Amino acid sequence: MPKPEVSASYQELSEDVERVSENPTEEREGDMEVHEDSSSVILPDGELGTTTPSLRFSKTCLKNVFSVILLFIYLLLMAVAVFLVYQTISDFREKLKHPVMSVTYKEVSLYDAPGIAFYPGKAQLLSCKHHYYDHIPPLVNPGQPGDIECTTQRINYTDPFTNQTMKYALVVQGPRDVKKRELVFLQFHLNETNQDFSAIDYLLFSSFQEFVSSSEKAKFMKDCESSYSSWKFSGGFRTWVKMSLVKTKEEDGSETVEFKQETSVVNYIDQRTKPGSDQLFFVVFEWKDPFIQTVQDIITANPWNMIALLCGIFLALFKAADFAKLSVKWMIKIRRRHLKRTRQVTNHIS
Repeated sequence: MPKPEVSASYQELSEDVERVSENPTEEREGDMEVHEDSSSVILPDGELGTTTPSLRFSKTCLKNVFSVILLFIYLLLMAVAVFLVYQTISDFREKLKHPVMSVTYKEVSLYDAPGIAFYPGKAQLLSCKHHYYDHIPPLVNPGQPGDIECTTQRINYTDPFTNQTMKYALVVQGPRDVKKRELVFLQFHLNETNQDFSAIDYLLFSSFQEFVSSSEKAKFMKDCESSYSSWKFSGGFRTWVKMSLVKTKEEDGSETVEFKQETSVVNYIDQRTKPGSDQLFFVVFEWKDPFIQTVQDIITANPWNMIALLCGIFLALFKAADFAKLSVKWMIKIRRRHLKRTRQVTNHIS
């Protein structure tokens, strides 16, 4: 039984060998067909290599150009940010050197009664009264001693500028109630004068109460004369003085006080029956308005605003630098990928 199977398989193998030996060209043609099929499979890659690279190159070129433009834009923005940082720091330093004067007004109903220091010389105080609502009744006996209803003090002290001359001052308490328009009316009399014109000096200082409570009144008056300006009012006129108070805050925190005044002068018509050669002085002191003016230097540069602005600018700089770095990396990556594809296509073609 096994012998017929061996002989049959041998016979089939011999027939196959004979078939191959008889048709060698058919086998080659088959091989060629296989190669042709394989080449036909590779052909689309070849076609892609010949048609799409130009398209890919143009897209890559556009992307690179766009990236370069973006890079230059961000470099420009970085330059602008650096300029803004420099300008901000320069402005801050300039504002520190040149503070701005700030003026504020505070309304009050009562002032601290100022002190009015008169230097009458040979003149004599005849009368002193407080009136309200700008109503000054006519004088009954002008040139004659009258009522002195004001709080006054007399003091002698040495001149602060020469330290040799003795000065005599009559200090009077000024008006307080600004709502009732309180005023102080004073009358002086000078009996003898050798001058063609005569005047009395006066000095305003901020607080009469400070003068009263001071233990060294002479030193207090010397300091006042050194710090405040003095004015004059003339004889034969009625001088109306309207005061306003200005407080100035210094850089060291101290506060100085000075007076501004508006003066109007009205001629006095002497209606005495026997007018002599003596001189009469009339002066009125009143507050101009209920506002105390406060002046101080302020620095408009706010360090916190500058710090916030600098933080924002530096954050923008870091973001721009980060974007520029990523853009450069992306361009390098695109370039390497393009070179890699070019080498693959060249190797495939070769």
